[in-house]
Amino acid sequence: MSLVGDTAAWLADGAHWSGPDGIPARLAEHLVVTGAALGIAALIALPLAAWLGHRGRGGPLVVGLANASRAVPTFAVLVLLVATPVGFGDRATVVALVLFAVPPLLANAYVGVRDVDPEVREAARGMGMTGLQLLRRVELPLALPLIAAGVRTAAVQIVATATLAAYVGGGGLGRLVADGFGRADPAMTAAGGVLVAGLALVVEVTLAGVQRAVTPGRRRPVRRTAPDLVTPLA
Repeated sequence: MSLVGDTAAWLADGAHWSGPDGIPARLAEHLVVTGAALGIAALIALPLAAWLGHRGRGGPLVVGLANASRAVPTFAVLVLLVATPVGFGDRATVVALVLFAVPPLLANAYVGVRDVDPEVREAARGMGMTGLQLLRRVELPLALPLIAAGVRTAAVQIVATATLAAYVGGGGLGRLVADGFGRADPAMTAAGGVLVAGLALVVEVTLAGVQRAVTPGRRRPVRRTAPDLVTPLA
């Protein structure tokens, strides 16, 4: 049989859909790692980006973080973390993915808040809004489409990169790829790749819908990155 047929047969085998090493269990592990990394990265990046964008400062910091992140291989970070008290397993993966996800979240949210129309800001101040009220009630709602674009970019990147967890003792769909290589089983390896790609596609389509839903008027698509600050992050 061809590799495509072997992969389809592997995926259709009910034995691969049950037990602690089955596809549903590995998918759940993958989603937990992805959700934890994205949530922690958002808690770090979004408040900082909102504050910097509101103040109109920190542009060089954002540029430096976003560009530097593209030059650091995530697998290298994982290997370094293994040698620290973080150790092997999903903890190292989550830490590495957080470092990987913060820059796109930070860059998009910063630009979204910073680029709010100055006339809108002046009108809000003229109504007596404080700085916090201006940020919460005006700047963040207007920046929401670009913030959502940053979340979308980071989420898809995390889903794909979380596959590396298998190589430092972690779980997730990457275990299918790693175990397939270890067993010289091309069908298992290909099935793992198909599942990761499918999950990334589902996340992309779902968050694209969310992004459209929060875009006022939906007049034009929101760019997924901040073109005037960094090179494309997606």
